[in-house]
Amino acid sequence: MAERHFNVLFLCTGNSARSIMAEASLSRWGVGRFKAYSAGSHPRGEVHPMTRQVLKRMNFDPSRFNSKSWDAFSGPDAPELDFVFTVCDRAAQEVCPVWPGQPMSAHWGIEDPAAFVGDEEHTRQYFARVYTYLDNRIKIFTALPFNSLSRLSLQKRLDEIGRVRDDTPADA
Repeated sequence: MAERHFNVLFLCTGNSARSIMAEASLSRWGVGRFKAYSAGSHPRGEVHPMTRQVLKRMNFDPSRFNSKSWDAFSGPDAPELDFVFTVCDRAAQEVCPVWPGQPMSAHWGIEDPAAFVGDEEHTRQYFARVYTYLDNRIKIFTALPFNSLSRLSLQKRLDEIGRVRDDTPADA
């Protein structure tokens, strides 16, 4: 029997940094099992330049990622979603559209690197640290035994991942 593929949407307000980084990370660690997407409630319309730099340093093609509205995932032609994760506090507090497929959801909030104020090198380090935090959470997520967890147990694990301390190693 073929393993099930899961569609995962990462949401943020601007869809220029955190949600894009999460999409990139899941596209790497979930290849063959997960299809990653990202969107924003009020998208900036472009990926933050430092996000592009960090993705390039992590061997991603930054041109694969773009800032888009969450409306693209709520219409009749939208992919049926299995999971929706908010990665910023503002998006978690907004009224979300009705997602096709009745996906499971959790809040995996993390500070906004786009709001960081500092010189270029410190900004790059901050963005890289945020990527690492998200990457750790996504590695934990992709390692979950989906076939052996009840929906309630899976929801509990998804919520726990959102509370993982930012400095916890991915294999914890």
